[in-house]
Amino acid sequence: MSEPLWTARQAMAATGGELVGGTDWTCNGVSIDTRSLVPGDLFVALKDVRDGHDFVPDAMARGAAASLVERADAGPGNALKTLDSLDALRALGAAARDRSDAIRVAVTGSVGKTSVKEAIAAVFRAMGPAHWSVKSYNNHWGVPLTLARMPAKTERAVFELGMNHAGEIRDLVALVQPHVAMITRIAPAHLENLGSMEAIADAKSEIFEGLELDGVAIYPGDDDFAARLAKHAQQSCAAFLLEFGIEKAAAIRVESFETGVEGSRGIVDVLGVRVPFHLAASGAHWAWNVGAIFAACAGAGLDAKNVAEALAGVDAERGRGQAVTVELPGGGHFTLLDDAYNANPTSMRAAISSLGAIKPGAGGRRIAVLGEMFELGPTSQELHAGLAAPLLDANIDHVYTSGALMKALHDALPSAMQAGYARDAAGVLEMIKTAIEPGDVVMLKGSNASGLHRVAAVLADGSAFDLTEA
Repeated sequence: MSEPLWTARQAMAATGGELVGGTDWTCNGVSIDTRSLVPGDLFVALKDVRDGHDFVPDAMARGAAASLVERADAGPGNALKTLDSLDALRALGAAARDRSDAIRVAVTGSVGKTSVKEAIAAVFRAMGPAHWSVKSYNNHWGVPLTLARMPAKTERAVFELGMNHAGEIRDLVALVQPHVAMITRIAPAHLENLGSMEAIADAKSEIFEGLELDGVAIYPGDDDFAARLAKHAQQSCAAFLLEFGIEKAAAIRVESFETGVEGSRGIVDVLGVRVPFHLAASGAHWAWNVGAIFAACAGAGLDAKNVAEALAGVDAERGRGQAVTVELPGGGHFTLLDDAYNANPTSMRAAISSLGAIKPGAGGRRIAVLGEMFELGPTSQELHAGLAAPLLDANIDHVYTSGALMKALHDALPSAMQAGYARDAAGVLEMIKTAIEPGDVVMLKGSNASGLHRVAAVLADGSAFDLTEA
């Protein structure tokens, strides 16, 4: 029988809290959401958009082992009462970190961090007991929650760190204390909050400040801000600096890369050892991701050939470039590239390039469905309009746009490419669901708030094509 994640007394010692009710409960997980709670979890009542204390009765009814609360009267059952639930969750995370001998890898970046984190997690799982951030749990509660869920016998763990403002990564990395810290890439995300690309690079570089002694700092050698990132890394306590890249010489360099609907393959040089690789994920941006993955795994002490073997089963996640074949009700099928989870100018260009690299089926077309990019600051209109050039370069046949900010791109396109503009995602769905034809390759890309992920979902499951009259 496996050991519990936490006993009541371990959780009490970690948080400095007070046990109310039973003192001999154990939990096998930690949850902050009753909708995903598993019986036997410790439910943490956080005060965020909603006050988690309101959900304690529901959590206990769903089988929670106990609740971590600030008010002992929040609900029935066992409770661990603390002064502040979030602080207690952070303390639980720190205790989980300290009791484990796991090699910890922390990943941040303007683009690619979730895809890279997921791939690293897949490699780590192939090598032994592993732990990783689920979804995009990369903020002030997601990181401590991930740590608090880490079993004591974990051998390798990977954490995703996100930010909207300067100082946020500094706080998160101080909690994780990674042995390997990596920046995937710098891009114009959160310009509205940070004001300049230099400020974004500086904020991302906070990840190096939390490195353990003799740690490994990893950064993209091809990035425009590589020198700035390297300077921050050199000022940290990192014992080793690793560059990864494609175009220029680097410690980890992707020498060749081919991609298509069936996946991607190539050769990567890892510290002088040339290794062929293949993965199910497709898209030109995966060349950059592959370099980052091999670099992080090298930093964690893994053999590059074993990494390549583990990567063979890695596919893109839904919403992050996953290719899906969808049957059309009138016969035939089209290829859907679902990259609708998030977007900034750099990731948009990468997605457009990926679409351009794919050959449509017989009689098919390359169709881009693009939603708004947010938090780009005063140059937002220009950044949207600036996507016209890469769309032309990639030989995209038709472009549909949605949202007020995307009107700038629509107006900048040649009339032959202006397939349609809608004020919102619902409007663009009405246009494209009757326009898609057999052989088409349809790529959806936009910030999460643009709503295109909902369009992708109904296209992927075929429900968008149910044209039966009500």
